[in-house]
Amino acid sequence: MVVVFGGAFNPPTLAHKEIYYLIDERIGFDHFVFLPVSSKYNKSTLISDKYRIDMLSILIQDLPKATLSLLEIEDHNFLGTYESLKRMKDLYPEEEIAFIIGSDNLVNIKRWINAEALISEFNFIVINRNKQDGSKIIEKDEKLRLYKDNFKIISGFNQYISSTAFRDSLDPSYVTEAIYQYIMKNDLYRGNR
Repeated sequence: MVVVFGGAFNPPTLAHKEIYYLIDERIGFDHFVFLPVSSKYNKSTLISDKYRIDMLSILIQDLPKATLSLLEIEDHNFLGTYESLKRMKDLYPEEEIAFIIGSDNLVNIKRWINAEALISEFNFIVINRNKQDGSKIIEKDEKLRLYKDNFKIISGFNQYISSTAFRDSLDPSYVTEAIYQYIMKNDLYRGNR
């Protein structure tokens, strides 16, 4: 199985690393792909691709089955998760592809580009967070319920660290030491405070 973890990683935190270990322990995988969204994605607080790529490269140095994909970074336009996962399937034709999503984002998945094809054709690993239970969200939603077998729910993720919390506080305990040093050296996120 190839697990794809898409996101802004702005910056990558200890929680992102913890998700790697949690999924490896609970489900297992052959490959774990970090897929950072391009700065073409309309998000006002997103720093440049270069910095986020550098920080992800630092994060995955000691994660043996992790790689970094520049698929979305190299796109000229933001094509959405469905197109990215189709291209991942081309790269790993023999493998099952599973996309990680937080239970808090599961609520909005029907608004994503090509949502119906996305949830019907791919598997998802749902990380319960912010006190939202993925199984209850799926059960209450007619469309998600149709494809409930495509969702694996992971509970017990008790990490409350977020990229937003780091940007707001610059708390070094939210990121690895090496990433914190990189952020300080490059004077990143100081304008957020």
